Amino acid sequence: MKIRQTIIVSVVGAMTLMGGMAAADILRIGVEGAYPPFSQKEADGTLSGFDIDIALALCEQMNRECELVEQEWDGMIPALVAKKYDAIVASMSITEDRKKRVDFSEKYYFTPSRFIAKEGATFALTPEGTKGLKIGVLRGTTLQCHVEKTFPGADLRLYNTQEDVFADLVTGRLDMQLNNTLGALDGFLNTDQGKGFAFFGGDVDDPDCLGDGTGIAVRKGDPLAGELTAAIEAIRADGTYATINNKYFDVDIYGK
Repeated sequence: MKIRQTIIVSVVGAMTLMGGMAAADILRIGVEGAYPPFSQKEADGTLSGFDIDIALALCEQMNRECELVEQEWDGMIPALVAKKYDAIVASMSITEDRKKRVDFSEKYYFTPSRFIAKEGATFALTPEGTKGLKIGVLRGTTLQCHVEKTFPGADLRLYNTQEDVFADLVTGRLDMQLNNTLGALDGFLNTDQGKGFAFFGGDVDDPDCLGDGTGIAVRKGDPLAGELTAAIEAIRADGTYATINNKYFDVDIYGK
């Protein structure tokens, strides 16, 4: 799937744009649109999801106009560096490897990751037990890092969209897949497509690969990271974050 269109969404509200808005007041945000319930495309082509609502709320808090730029996941950081947009709000984990290329705001949520397999699966989550097993993950993610490091003998399959991962799991082309627990629940396990599947094993503990929370990426040295952190703190304090959180989840996903 090739996603390259740009969607402009004004979130300024009462700040009516008289005569246009200066380029400096427009905040271009890279989003994915293929990772429900965090981001997804509706039938009419509009974007929705937790990440989308958070991005718009942050723009409003900062009195900036939001320009949401859709981008496939594996090109997210290269497009940021190339100045296609100014920040990434796309469930990107804060890892040491990524911090070599970009700066991050403080986290805006944290949830663990777990494997999914058919109910009753008896695989051993060890290097020997996963040898030859077909494991699917999104390309270029922290999940890929974990599987490559921990289960080097597995048959790792890489995908551009989470929907494709789930589809191949259902058809038997995959034995397991690794995903964020909330994305897995709302995007798969709690749907008709996910019947007969369940979480397998416990929460994955791998901060080296999976990081310590999900943040907003900006270019190296950009003070926008601090501005976004302040905006995150503000929407947490005024209840906006809770309203968005409760729209999609039954628990506070901000984490500890």
